[in-house]
Amino acid sequence: MSTFTEEIKSEIIKTPIESDCCRIAFLSAFIRTCGSILCVDGNYGFEIVTENEKTAEYVTDMVETVFGIPMTVSDARLDAMSGRDKLKFVCVNENSCAALEKMGFVERHCDGLSLIFGIKDEFFNNDCCRMAYIKGAFLGGGSCTLPEEQTYSRTGYHFEVVFSNRITAGDYCELLCDFEVLAKLVTRKDSAVVYIKSKEVISDLLNIMQTEACLKKLNKISEKKDKSNNENRVSNCSVSNIDKAVTASVAQIKSIEIIAQTIGLKSLKKNLFEVAEARLADKNASMQELADRLNISKSCINHRMRKIADMAAQLS
Repeated sequence: MSTFTEEIKSEIIKTPIESDCCRIAFLSAFIRTCGSILCVDGNYGFEIVTENEKTAEYVTDMVETVFGIPMTVSDARLDAMSGRDKLKFVCVNENSCAALEKMGFVERHCDGLSLIFGIKDEFFNNDCCRMAYIKGAFLGGGSCTLPEEQTYSRTGYHFEVVFSNRITAGDYCELLCDFEVLAKLVTRKDSAVVYIKSKEVISDLLNIMQTEACLKKLNKISEKKDKSNNENRVSNCSVSNIDKAVTASVAQIKSIEIIAQTIGLKSLKKNLFEVAEARLADKNASMQELADRLNISKSCINHRMRKIADMAAQLS
């Protein structure tokens, strides 16, 4: 059974990206999260690593479509941690450096090249490129989990994207801000992680990434959780009220017994005697039930019970 993360990524690669500017933004984000820059025999290029064959096919086809350069498989091995095959694709040739420039990884100077760690300014210019960058980053290094259906907890919603450096991650947070999405940034070992734990914000992100099926699933689970939480709160409230009623009844009976063992219940005024007698006759009845039987108000019976308690306190 596929995870929610896999469902999101599957939906991302099913949605076509039409324009080259958005494809370049998408590829830049993807390589930032699951790739690296290479230099082989003086040629600069890049590699990507993925466990998913469909993702690999989607990305390598896009590289060839946009830049006209092929990517070749350099390694395929079983990952001991995940139990899945990890596929490594490499693109290093005379044209790969130009691709890196367009994706905002390197900048050419008269004395050579310099690496760029932030997100290219052009990718901030319009919504379509920003959306493409968000998609590419999630496809390469994102994950999203939902709370377990068996639990009543409101926690468990978690969205994150892992970057290789904090500069890119910080720019990614700024890019999200353009969509009024506020994310947090934390360092985890050698990586920078952008994360969100709000179900409402995660819902906004799924909408931005155009993953409609996953958005519907999130909303369905969220509604079910909220309903369960509300039912649980009502149940807890009822149990709490019952506990309070039982505690009050025990205290009332104890006060009545103290009076009975000292001066006797017959010494009570008629209205207090009726209340004491009614409580002893039904130790489990609520105050409202006793009030109804005696044809008095609940506030009245509470007042009389307090008088009995005060009298018992003086006698004990």
